[in-house]
Amino acid sequence: MPHPGPRRLLDLILGGGVLGLAGLGACIAYVRLPARGRITTAVASVPRTPVGLVLGAQVYPSGWPSAFLRARLDLGRHLLESGRVEVLVVSGAAEAPEYDEPRAMRAYLEADGVPSDRIVEDPFGLDTYDSCVRARDVYGLDAIVLVSQSYHLPRAVGTARRLGLDAYGLGDRSVRGRHEPWVSGTIRDQLACVKAVWDLVSRRRPVEFGPSTAVTDALSAAHR
Repeated sequence: MPHPGPRRLLDLILGGGVLGLAGLGACIAYVRLPARGRITTAVASVPRTPVGLVLGAQVYPSGWPSAFLRARLDLGRHLLESGRVEVLVVSGAAEAPEYDEPRAMRAYLEADGVPSDRIVEDPFGLDTYDSCVRARDVYGLDAIVLVSQSYHLPRAVGTARRLGLDAYGLGDRSVRGRHEPWVSGTIRDQLACVKAVWDLVSRRRPVEFGPSTAVTDALSAAHR
């Protein structure tokens, strides 16, 4: 069988690229479209919802949250103080003592004056999909306010809504001045829509899936 000539090879490469971009665009649209009209950067615009879910991000070996994570936690605290939510779930990876996102998130919030009984740690929120599934199936929630950077929220809120959650998003834009990580994070988030589609279609089950009353207990305490 003869080898394709240079022109034919170029056509194949270009055709594959076009198909790949079309597939990426379809994944982005599928994940992000359900989030339309449900994202804000203003605390006062967030519908009153019992639980806010702060998604994890980088924690330094010292246990100090990164600037991106601190910005999310500050927004979470504002949600709580304004009465828009009653309890905060801090969801992230707790893979090792020196990189325990939920523990670091709790410590930061408590140091900022948030009562400990208003915080619930979710140590198995290994990614956005896991955090949303666990909110629904482990903690028994049907509505949440997701807190993250604004570029992340279309995927996060869209994922949550595809999972049946009545989800809204509160987005941080205060760290846009960190241009390189903001841009790279924005690009990565578009690519992550491919994995999100796979997770949603396959209904992948997160690790450590047993039910927990931690959130309902915290909400009960908040009402006393």
